[in-house]
Amino acid sequence: MKLYNTLTRKIEEFVPLNPPKVGMYTCGQTVYDYTHIGHGRKYTNDDILRRVLINSGYDVTHVQNVTDVGHLVSDADEGEDKLEKGAKKSGKTVWEVADFYTRHFYNSLDKLNILRPTIICKATDHIVEQIALIKTLLEKNFAYDTPEAVYFDISRFSGYGKLFGQNLDEKQTTRVEVKKGDHKKQPLDFVLWFKRVGRFADHTMHWESPWGDGFPGWHIECSAMSMKYLGPTIDIHTGGEDHIPIHHPNEIAQSEAATGKPFVRFWIHHAFLMIDERKMSKSLNNFYRIEDVEEKGFDPLALRYLYLTSHYRKQLNFTWESLSAAEKGLNNLRKLCCEVYETSHTNRQTLSEEKLAKIQDYSERFKTAIENDLQMPETLAVAWEVAKSNIPSPDKRDLIADFDQVLGLDLLNSQKGYTLKGVTFSELPDSVKKLVESRQTARKNQDWKLSDQLRDKILKAGYKIEDSSVGPKLQKV
Repeated sequence: MKLYNTLTRKIEEFVPLNPPKVGMYTCGQTVYDYTHIGHGRKYTNDDILRRVLINSGYDVTHVQNVTDVGHLVSDADEGEDKLEKGAKKSGKTVWEVADFYTRHFYNSLDKLNILRPTIICKATDHIVEQIALIKTLLEKNFAYDTPEAVYFDISRFSGYGKLFGQNLDEKQTTRVEVKKGDHKKQPLDFVLWFKRVGRFADHTMHWESPWGDGFPGWHIECSAMSMKYLGPTIDIHTGGEDHIPIHHPNEIAQSEAATGKPFVRFWIHHAFLMIDERKMSKSLNNFYRIEDVEEKGFDPLALRYLYLTSHYRKQLNFTWESLSAAEKGLNNLRKLCCEVYETSHTNRQTLSEEKLAKIQDYSERFKTAIENDLQMPETLAVAWEVAKSNIPSPDKRDLIADFDQVLGLDLLNSQKGYTLKGVTFSELPDSVKKLVESRQTARKNQDWKLSDQLRDKILKAGYKIEDSSVGPKLQKV
């Protein structure tokens, strides 16, 4: 398997430190506002990477942080805390804001069929670990204490510029000068611990530390939590391309300064989702949520399909027209797969050498595409070829089921106009199928009383049904 490594700026063969185990850390959400579909692209691509690793036989431990303190409006340690800003905007406490938007984040990812991480870790649950790491950096003389904060001293770490590939002197000149009242030694030094003084005297979230009452900086959390769960050296660390200049170099510096070991072996960075050729972001107020997609009648998995039509290292411009085309493509592919499914329960045939060769070719081409730096547009093309091919339906179904373990489009679970979760179509009893179809007819006729009665019967049969803008969803309970 080969992946593009931002650290070396080339595609390299991926071999984990302790095969078949893989440690994978993905930068999570700062939970002060709604998750948008730009985030959805990044986390879908993380999901694809994880699925490909699993498909290749690896045992993946996937750790993802939740930033619920310390991330300021500017990545350069300037402005107010984003959680405090979110609390003022909503009229809620910072804890309520963090809880609400964390739930929204993972609910959004669920709709995109993104696997939940093995470990989800909140910054506020790991203050002890962050304090311990800062202590180590101070003891090793990589950090210094000032009246307003504890800073990391980048002049003490010789490899600071290796990720962003820029001369450190040049990098220094592109940043603002040290603010009046701060005690930084150089502009690129970054905060490890904010003290509850000055502009942060009223900061709501705060903890006792050896340096006084305060709260951690944004960067320290990822190092402390990733090392707790994955050890001093991680196989894979992912993030958006906006993390290359500041956040990830800071992670490298503080982690390697503390341990003396390489922090990450493969850095994977995802390109932005654009809208009108501009980055989709909260600060520009030009973003759409998954709910906005659903309210316009689109299936969220059409959005996942759209993401897969472009390589993760290329920016993708979003339009409602492109989403409409993606949904049309997904529905056509599902229709073909539905026909495959309905004819795939016959006895298997003895295959000719020609058909055996075709099946082998499809499988190898799919595997080659996913293992060559995640060439997802190519994998979609192979899936389409299989769906349209003349190989027998049982073998076609097996290939599609295997491919969909990576694609995550639920190609064989979208039948008869409703979606199944935790159960395949063949496992669904005929009696339940008839109840669902009758209920759909009742809802079409606006017979809500009958619809509710049928819902209760479906539940008694062991299945929960939930209505959505893209049709009912059925789940085994």
